[in-house]
Amino acid sequence: MRISTRQGDITRLAVDAIVNAANRTLLGGGGVDGAIHRAAGPLLLEECRTLGGCPTGEARITGGYDLPARYVIHAVGPVWQGGMAGEDALLAGAYRHSLLLAQAHDLARIAFPAISTGIYGFPAERAARIAVATILDHAADIEVILVGFDGPGHATLRQAVEEARR
Repeated sequence: MRISTRQGDITRLAVDAIVNAANRTLLGGGGVDGAIHRAAGPLLLEECRTLGGCPTGEARITGGYDLPARYVIHAVGPVWQGGMAGEDALLAGAYRHSLLLAQAHDLARIAFPAISTGIYGFPAERAARIAVATILDHAADIEVILVGFDGPGHATLRQAVEEARR
């Protein structure tokens, strides 16, 4: 298992799958979710409509359509409620379920955004540590790229990876 970080637009990565920080409906939204839906084209939404949503802490997989990635794994992270409502476990579950789907589909290389850290308000440093720990525990033979859209987001992810390697 290899883990690395990158700054940029996750929709441009030519990997086996990109992970979408989705909402429970899987029907698109703001932030990375909206960007992925726009870049993938209307067939992604059409397929997502057939899935019936996804519970918080789990994930579903679809085709990648117009994306360079073959698949999109839609992971539903929790809305931050102060840290006392099981948010850590739900966030870890979203990463774990994504990795299990990647393994079930024999995917070698996937890219994750920082799930739940945008409009869902999960503290970025805490989320990054949970992401890295879960990936290290469950990624097995998968190469994982953590993608921060901007400089501060990337720096937070990079710091969590560096801390885990110590």
